[in-house]
Amino acid sequence: MASWQTSVRDVVRSALVEKVDRNHDESDRAFLRRRIVVVVTLVVGATLLGVSLSVSPGDSAFYPLTIGLAAAWIIGGFASGPLHLGRITFNGSMRRPIVTPILIGLAAGAVFVAGALVVRQIPPLADFTENVLAHARFGSLALIVFITLLNGVAEEIFFRGALFAAIGRKKPVLISTIIYTVVTLASGNPMLAFAAITLGFVLALQRRASGGILAPILTHVAWSTVMVLVLPPLFVS
Repeated sequence: MASWQTSVRDVVRSALVEKVDRNHDESDRAFLRRRIVVVVTLVVGATLLGVSLSVSPGDSAFYPLTIGLAAAWIIGGFASGPLHLGRITFNGSMRRPIVTPILIGLAAGAVFVAGALVVRQIPPLADFTENVLAHARFGSLALIVFITLLNGVAEEIFFRGALFAAIGRKKPVLISTIIYTVVTLASGNPMLAFAAITLGFVLALQRRASGGILAPILTHVAWSTVMVLVLPPLFVS
């Protein structure tokens, strides 16, 4: 009988390392079209991200701007070409990734919460984190949660969906993570960029392993839920 450590190792390998067989090839024309749509969407999305996070906490403009940002990622993602949900191997059969990605997201959230306990003791980093969390503190919590989760789904549709596919076969995990981080820097907040490069790498591994966006979406949503509900109270003065 396999030990629980072996079982956990196998689940992690299936979710993050071992690539499932799939045929997502597309014509040169479709690939070029995807790349053009991705570049245009990156410019629009980065601009909206920078503008949305520059508004003051509690400003009602924050809501339409961030919803517009999510719409840009979603429209650009689906307009680029076909996207796939993906599958992973579980107990010897191919399944849609559901439980494992959620657990990964919750685990990542726990790691970030632990890190936040350290960050709040470092004034410059605490200030950058507070600048983001202030929107949750001064705005409508229900609306903030909705927008946060919506943007998590939207980012995966675009970055791990359209962008990942547009990169091609050479180093898509590394390149997509770098681009995701650079775009996030449009917010002007290095803490968001740190989150993008660490979480983005895990999400990209899931995309490569499963061949689709379902696993990254579920992980991102689970992680975002922890962030938006747990972090703000930790940074109350």
